[in-house]
Amino acid sequence: MDILTQWLRSYLPALPVDDRQLAEDLTLRGIAVEGEFTVPGGSRFEMDITTNRVDAMNHYGVAREAAAIYGVPLRPLEDWVPHSSVASSPMSGVGDAFPVRIEADDLCGRFTARVIRGVTVRPSTGLIADYFAALGQKQISAPVDVTNFGWLAIGQPTHAFDLDKIEGGIVVRRARPGEKLQLLDGTERTLVADDLVVADERKPLALAGVMGGWDSRVTGETKNILVEAAWFSPASIRASSRRHGLHTDASHRFERGADFAIAPTANNLVARLIVEQCGGEITGPLADITIPAIAAQTANRAPINLSVAEVQRHLGTTLDGNGISADVVERFLTALGCTLTPTGPGTYAVQLPSWRLDLEREIDLIEEVARVYGYNKFADTLPTFTGTVIELPHSDQETTIRETLRALGFSEAISSTFASADEAALFGNASGSVAMGNPLSEEAGMLRPSLVPGMATMLAHNLHRDVSDVRLFELGTVFTGSTAQVDEATGLAIGATGAPVATSLHSANDALFYEMKGALETLLAKFDGTVTFDAADLPAWLEPGRTARALLDATPVAWFGELASAEAHRRKLRQTCVLAEVHSAALLTRPLRQPASRELSRFQAVERDFSFIFPDTVRWEAIAAALAALNIAEMQRVSPIEFFRDPKGKAVAAGSYSALIRARFQSNDRTLTEEEILAWYNSIIATLTTLGGTQRA
Repeated sequence: MDILTQWLRSYLPALPVDDRQLAEDLTLRGIAVEGEFTVPGGSRFEMDITTNRVDAMNHYGVAREAAAIYGVPLRPLEDWVPHSSVASSPMSGVGDAFPVRIEADDLCGRFTARVIRGVTVRPSTGLIADYFAALGQKQISAPVDVTNFGWLAIGQPTHAFDLDKIEGGIVVRRARPGEKLQLLDGTERTLVADDLVVADERKPLALAGVMGGWDSRVTGETKNILVEAAWFSPASIRASSRRHGLHTDASHRFERGADFAIAPTANNLVARLIVEQCGGEITGPLADITIPAIAAQTANRAPINLSVAEVQRHLGTTLDGNGISADVVERFLTALGCTLTPTGPGTYAVQLPSWRLDLEREIDLIEEVARVYGYNKFADTLPTFTGTVIELPHSDQETTIRETLRALGFSEAISSTFASADEAALFGNASGSVAMGNPLSEEAGMLRPSLVPGMATMLAHNLHRDVSDVRLFELGTVFTGSTAQVDEATGLAIGATGAPVATSLHSANDALFYEMKGALETLLAKFDGTVTFDAADLPAWLEPGRTARALLDATPVAWFGELASAEAHRRKLRQTCVLAEVHSAALLTRPLRQPASRELSRFQAVERDFSFIFPDTVRWEAIAAALAALNIAEMQRVSPIEFFRDPKGKAVAAGSYSALIRARFQSNDRTLTEEEILAWYNSIIATLTTLGGTQRA
């Protein structure tokens, strides 16, 4: 919001600094001034006030902060009213107060009303017009401008009704389902039972805390006015504001927690200014209805115990070496509106101000002392620490996953925690998906049940920006269950696209798939267990015939392959993308494979090649297992060197493939003899023949 320094100075006659220094000091205390602009009479500050500091979203609130910083007196609200050429009417009316009834006493804690009769609606003049011009605030008419002036001045939204449009008294109640209300923006809204309305005895007049009604608005023909200032439940206003897609200056403040105690002051201020601007006479006393239970939760909260020793322990040493004394604590907290009652040496019972609902614990008060004193005035010292650093239980496994994938050329990425309902249905599982109660959009309506949709989005993001060669992985949290019970687990997704390179074993069309298979094989080999692959129970987001499953000790731990063509088309992916989803929770509980070393043999190694033709039904897994079953201790390694298929069926018949297999033999204690090698050679040939292989000449 925007703040005028000349308006601030009207509350702080003794302010000792210029506008530039004021802006800097406020910013250092968390009341950030993002921009400073020269206007007639001073400066206009463009402020960035955090959502928990609704008390500072007005000129008087900022002035209160400045008064605490500089230790200067703050003018009481009741004593400050803008001067104008129109004489003011006395505030004490005669007669009965306007009838007000609160039916929804859990949603409306306070309601004040005052009647002004005989007004002449005209444009604003004097200080209000000057301030609005400097702020760029639109002027409508004097009564409406005065209500806007009220929240700009002291932060309390108010509303002016045309009294002659009200039938009977004011009733603050829940809306009746299906009830209609035309608002000040001209739109007609259909209300629900959870909406809070300000009504008369027959009809709704305003959507409470959000926007007034069209039929009861002040117009040029208005002669009599009812001024309202109230306190409404933040949760109720927030829900109505979201439900009807309305965000107003009033709702912005009410839904963050307005000051329960300031409603009468705001009503008096607005009523007095309307009389100054429009003439007329205040009739009857102020109607002020309060709900004690809500007052006890806001303005009359229980005191907080505060120890100066705790303040000093938390805040440490100041640059001047004096530290934070009891006098400093008393001065700052009192300036912020707290009332301190000594309860012992260096201890206080602190009564909280009604406008600071964000203060709840002793540590909040300690933070306020540090903030007003100035964070930049504390020495850079580390807090004392007597404990030990506790390592997370699966940190070694997570570190291994990250280091392995980075070494393989994959970069770690972070995607959105949310997914659309369609993505949750496609990429989720039987454990269910968690819907958001207040989603940011349809595309972010669910907590992600899988990291795969985020990985696909990141691959698309790169491809759409002409980055064609991408290797990414993400290790993050996934969510399953329901809104009643949300289960969290660690997930791992890997994605790759671009730069397929043909090898002696794989064509360019298959290279990316086998690159992913090799990455998974390398990663899973870091954990105890035997790695195998099959093509069973594959998810729908993978392209049929271009996908596989990885198992560790016969337990499925990963699914990988090309993204299904329909999903790739929906995401407008221009080239093949291979993705993998790893059940990393199973890996994190599995011990890591411990590296072992052995002395290198001093004796000569011998290699023998075996060229066989196998039917397509014989997998390398079966070949490797059969050769391992020979239990030849000196056979150090068996590896495939080349696979070959002949599309024309001439060199190798259709339905078969040629495999070149290399075995390496070596002993640690002797030189191998030709007889030993020949015997092993014949055993391997016999084993491969038994598997259905035919030795090539």
